[in-house]
Amino acid sequence: MRIHWLNAGVTTFPPVDRALAEPDGLLAAGGDLAPARLLSAYRHGIFPWYSDGQPILWWSPSQRTVFDTGAVHVPRRLARWLRGCDWRIRADTSFSDVIRACAAPRRHERGTWITDDMLAAYAELHALGHAHSVEAWNGDHLVGGIYGIAVGRMFFGESMFSGATNGSKVALLALCRAMRDWGWPLLDAQVASDHLFTLGAREMPRAEFCAEVGKLVRLSGHEGPWTRQFPALDPADLAS
Repeated sequence: MRIHWLNAGVTTFPPVDRALAEPDGLLAAGGDLAPARLLSAYRHGIFPWYSDGQPILWWSPSQRTVFDTGAVHVPRRLARWLRGCDWRIRADTSFSDVIRACAAPRRHERGTWITDDMLAAYAELHALGHAHSVEAWNGDHLVGGIYGIAVGRMFFGESMFSGATNGSKVALLALCRAMRDWGWPLLDAQVASDHLFTLGAREMPRAEFCAEVGKLVRLSGHEGPWTRQFPALDPADLAS
């Protein structure tokens, strides 16, 4: 099966069951990162992931890593730490800083998949009320965060970072708690990692995932910035 090349100005994608088995989930290439195309991709269980020098690559893996927001696991040691943590949790107060921190190369890695074009595209989605960040703050210092896309009652996590121990975990747990309280049952974490599984992530077959996404994106959610809509949470609230 050949990869599908997208035409400029056309926001439709091929059916996700046409994605390649190797590399797992590669569905299409080309196109652009315009808001209409990106939102169409997420609504159909597809996300962009590519490096500088490559065409835009679009993916829908055979297994999707997700969190059931009402069933997040908090390890005992992390729960004890959370109860003594005096950080503050905010949303959408520093989106550009979060995404740039996520774009910074990780230790022992060269480069980043969050290209300048990606930075610009998600900044535009943030201005339109679709891209959001959840942030962990220690005083005036941003120590962790996660960003992604909200469509209807579905959140598609893109990346997270830690500037201090447990920084990304606090942001992720806060996002899951807010989503649970709002009645948003599923958070997309894209691809598997041991780190995510320790917090209760699981894998969902592509067909099942896309069926759930198709339902959730049609429901009413929260439009616009989350700065005031996000619940008031402290790290201690996340310990259970």
